[in-house]
Amino acid sequence: MNRQELEHRFERFGMGIIQYTRQFDNNKINEHLKSQIIRSGTAPALHYAESGDAESVKDFIHKLKIALKELRETRSILRIIKGGKFQPDPALEQLIVENGELIAILISSVKTSKRNLDDIG
Repeated sequence: MNRQELEHRFERFGMGIIQYTRQFDNNKINEHLKSQIIRSGTAPALHYAESGDAESVKDFIHKLKIALKELRETRSILRIIKGGKFQPDPALEQLIVENGELIAILISSVKTSKRNLDDIG
């Protein structure tokens, strides 16, 4: 997968989060969860896109780590939402799987970038 394809994947994930939250009932708890997950679920796309303009390998790694942090926050919120439901939700399960795959991709990218940084110098 090239950089542009991965950037689109992050964008689709963010759009999926937004679409998923549209089904939330309007109450105080759901509004809080909705606000949190929209922020953390869309942020990785923004940080990944920003990493394309990194000023150095260290800056690139830093931007990826911020995206990774947001994905981990999203994972926690998705788990909280899943724990509060009493029936399977295919859309939620898809988001959980995609979130896990994006985390794995960024962990691998950070490791590779660190290795490349060590090789440089």
